Amino acid sequence: MAKENAVVAVYNTHTEAEGAIKEVEKAGIDMKKLSILGKDYHAEEKVVGYYNAGDRMKFWGKWGAFWGGLWGLLFGSAMFFVPGIGHIVALGPVGGWILGAIETAVVVAGLSALGAGLYSIGIPKDSVIKYETAVKADKFLVIVHGTKEEVDKAKDVINTTGPVEADVHYR
Repeated sequence: MAKENAVVAVYNTHTEAEGAIKEVEKAGIDMKKLSILGKDYHAEEKVVGYYNAGDRMKFWGKWGAFWGGLWGLLFGSAMFFVPGIGHIVALGPVGGWILGAIETAVVVAGLSALGAGLYSIGIPKDSVIKYETAVKADKFLVIVHGTKEEVDKAKDVINTTGPVEADVHYR
């Protein structure tokens, strides 16, 4: 996969991440260039599931309403089990990046499939490890990729939404 410019923001809660996505959308940033990634929780007694059939998708479980609500805004979806991290849900291009890393057997010492997907678009290994750790700690990643100008605009918007941190990676 071609390397991309990207801004990656870390949020403590799904509510904060969702708010950031809505602000990015209001700013007119192309939603096809935005992804969100976080853990899904399978420890509840309720049935937990996910499916994607054509343009319809359904999530169940603790964060079902959150993930399902974002489906209408973002393009593409995936759910993975990543050893050491658990079940993660990826909406937007990040799902394809992870899948691409798995399919092409991108092997990067010490990185999970999630990390290999981020690394494949040009995010440095030390930052990837930091983002993997954030996801393990139940935080959410919001990623916007694109031209330098698009990423700079997204970073300006994201900085107004109170992320734990937001980093820009230029390629």
